[in-house]
Amino acid sequence: MSALSYLTPDQLAGALKLRDLSDPDQGAHSMQLLLEELVTALQQQWDSSVRWVRNPPLVAVHDNYDRLGYGPGDVTRAQRYTRYVSPTVLLRTHTSAELPTALQDYRGRSDVDELLVVPGLVHRRDVVDRTHVGEPHQVDLWRIRSTPRTTDEDMLGMIGTLVDAVLPGARWQTTHVEHPYTLGGRQVDVHTEGRWLELAECGRIHPEVLHGAGLDPQTWSGLALGLGLDRALMLRKSIPDIRCLRSSEPRIAAQMLDLQPWQHVSSLPGTRRDISVVLDDSEDDETIGDRVRTALGKDADLLEAVEVLSWTRCEDLPAAARDRLGITAGRSNALIRLHIRPLVRTLTSAEANDLRNTIYLAVHEGPMPS
Repeated sequence: MSALSYLTPDQLAGALKLRDLSDPDQGAHSMQLLLEELVTALQQQWDSSVRWVRNPPLVAVHDNYDRLGYGPGDVTRAQRYTRYVSPTVLLRTHTSAELPTALQDYRGRSDVDELLVVPGLVHRRDVVDRTHVGEPHQVDLWRIRSTPRTTDEDMLGMIGTLVDAVLPGARWQTTHVEHPYTLGGRQVDVHTEGRWLELAECGRIHPEVLHGAGLDPQTWSGLALGLGLDRALMLRKSIPDIRCLRSSEPRIAAQMLDLQPWQHVSSLPGTRRDISVVLDDSEDDETIGDRVRTALGKDADLLEAVEVLSWTRCEDLPAAARDRLGITAGRSNALIRLHIRPLVRTLTSAEANDLRNTIYLAVHEGPMPS
């Protein structure tokens, strides 16, 4: 698939068949246990009612972007980062896309203090490494109240409760960020294993989002928080590789049924392959990662990481190298290292070479070597 084309019917069908690890109806998983702990902690803090919203990931562009305040020219809308099915439909890039419609249900109501829990798969074009996938799980936790008096103090209380539920006793800090659908946006970082890592983002629900859902901002307010469930679970259990969350290897799968700390499983030997390719200057780690995943399909989990070792624009290459690569203006030469380490079995050298060749053909945009 070209990085700038719509999903094919087969690609869409594959995306819609992907198991949602946060959904109990699709089989038990430790992600569900963590999510339940988060919801219980917040519900007990506020003594609020709880409403769960689960929908398939196919949504209108209008809901994913326009109703949340994204402008027509926002870079996040670009096809290079978003999986469009058509000009008006896409695979949601965040579970926040479900909230404007959910908020409409509160029109005409009063005495509301409710926690909206909206978990599920989201779809993005992302890098290939131990902490990222193209179909991560997210949960939006929005507190909606029939009062205008929700404050930053309420938000900080929500953050503290959330962090304690994910990583009991962990230090945390916030930095200001901008979201088109919140006011006073914050990024939440936690300190774990000697470093700061992003855990969530949140803010007060923007009055325009409330207004768009038919709720008067003079009488309604609330909090909006988005959390990556894959990362939260990896932090909670100290899981070293995001591929473990879906692994069928019995020693790994058995650990995905509780919240006990990760028990080391002997790693299979890995191997590396390097490829030198010609790419358009507009490509980046995320679009390269997406092209690799698309090319490999179900074999994508054989890769531990895709690392861009160097990136040299056409004009910076020696003349001999330009001639050898057949590279032209507007393109670059990238040296890419493929870290191949399956979780379940060891690949033969021939299989690793086949994997390398498949990736090369999918990524390289220059003349094929003779």
